[in-house]
Amino acid sequence: MFISFLGTLPLGTLNVAAMQISVSDGIRPALYFSLGALLVEIIYVRISLVAMDWVQKQERLFRWLQWFTVLIIVALAVTNFMAAASPHVKKNIILSKTIPRFWLGMAMSAINPAQIPFWFGWSTALYTKKILVPRNDVYNAYIAGIGLGTFLGNAIFIFGGQLIVNRLNAKQGMISWIIGGVFALTAVIMSWKILYNRKKTQKEKEVDQLTS
Repeated sequence: MFISFLGTLPLGTLNVAAMQISVSDGIRPALYFSLGALLVEIIYVRISLVAMDWVQKQERLFRWLQWFTVLIIVALAVTNFMAAASPHVKKNIILSKTIPRFWLGMAMSAINPAQIPFWFGWSTALYTKKILVPRNDVYNAYIAGIGLGTFLGNAIFIFGGQLIVNRLNAKQGMISWIIGGVFALTAVIMSWKILYNRKKTQKEKEVDQLTS
């Protein structure tokens, strides 16, 4: 729960989206969005616990999912800038006028691959320390803690978004500019990380070929 809570606090696609839904549509839709997102997260964790070898080999799949996530983030940034620039657009089109929030949370979490290597790394470390053992009761407690930590982390953004709105006297245009900027910065950072990790992986493979 502690690891999951801290891992949810850095700005990312899902927590910022939850904050914006809270600002534009209210707390309840944002909570539904977060529940859908954490449901997919715990499913991914459960799969990774029983299929670690397979998960570790899916580098190309994760890379494509990462680029797809970048496109989604760019679209979110653009729609926020459109909402900020136009007095007639009050909400983010993608987050407020598509599918129900619970299913939207599931969909956005499903295409966000960052959580897979994150929990793969932590699960491996906990296995090594013998804190996590291959028993169903331990797995269930582990997953429950992850879900609760993610929900509590998202709750900070959801209720914090409401606080920001009240402090800014509900200036929706300014909020849209800020959130759009956060999404744009996230897209740039994520793109850089993908390219950097790809170059790093290629160099490691070249070193392995030379030494073998």
